Amino acid sequence: MKFTVYQNSRQGGRQYNQDRLGYSYSRDSLLLVVADGMGGHLHGEIAAQIAVELLTHQFQKKAQPFIKTPNQFLHDALLQCHGAIADYASKHNLLEIPRTTVVACIIQDGTLFWAHVGDSRLYLLRKGEILLQTKDHSKVQKLLNDGKITAEEALIHPERNKIYNCLGGTIRPEIELGGKMSLIDSDTLLLCTDGLWGGVTESQLVHFLSTYPVLFSIPQLMDQAELQGGKFADNISALGINWHDADEHFFSDNAFVSTQKLDINTISTHIDPLLASESITDEDIEAAIAEIQAAIEKYSK
Repeated sequence: MKFTVYQNSRQGGRQYNQDRLGYSYSRDSLLLVVADGMGGHLHGEIAAQIAVELLTHQFQKKAQPFIKTPNQFLHDALLQCHGAIADYASKHNLLEIPRTTVVACIIQDGTLFWAHVGDSRLYLLRKGEILLQTKDHSKVQKLLNDGKITAEEALIHPERNKIYNCLGGTIRPEIELGGKMSLIDSDTLLLCTDGLWGGVTESQLVHFLSTYPVLFSIPQLMDQAELQGGKFADNISALGINWHDADEHFFSDNAFVSTQKLDINTISTHIDPLLASESITDEDIEAAIAEIQAAIEKYSK
């Protein structure tokens, strides 16, 4: 199993970055996850952090070295994330339960399994075309599905950021599972928040991801999204891989991963740390991390 991986997150024009993302892999299985926190300072970002950390923690426990039932794992783990977020809110007497979108996938034996809640997206590109794209759980997507607006109108609809399905909140989320799909050499997979896909055109996305490795294409797309958003740009986060079957491919020391070299019981993981503004002290960050870990521990036994 070989892949080139790249991830990045930018604050954009917002006061805080509430996006979180990470990946984890064993010898035979790979997990990718992106979450977009919703709400206020130290609320939406904590929901996203709990989702990413708990999902990767559960993966590390159960990928020995592969996940036996990937779709069931994604469904159950995301519901556990929802519960952990609610517990955190209850413990701290928050007026509202923090919320986050999430998109996640598992790849093993050359097969992709995916799930999502909200409007963070997964794209699979093959030979210059979008082979797969998740459908947003948003008001605008429902209008589009019902034929009440066109795709062009959806891009500029004033309510395009309103979603009806997320982790956290008072309503049990509907985890949308995407089945499975076989990957082939040179496939490109992208998981991203709406700050990225909402700030670039589909043609730009296809062009960059089909022309360059993710190490170069994702930064270019993020630049475009920041330029388009200007001082009002949303948080922009993306996690992408180029899938490799053959032995010889472009790679760099910072981006290339070959899990064939891992021991059967070895798991490597990478999660972006809490991205805090200068107004948050080190003590605030440490306290938040400790509280998140406590919420995670309850659902990891």
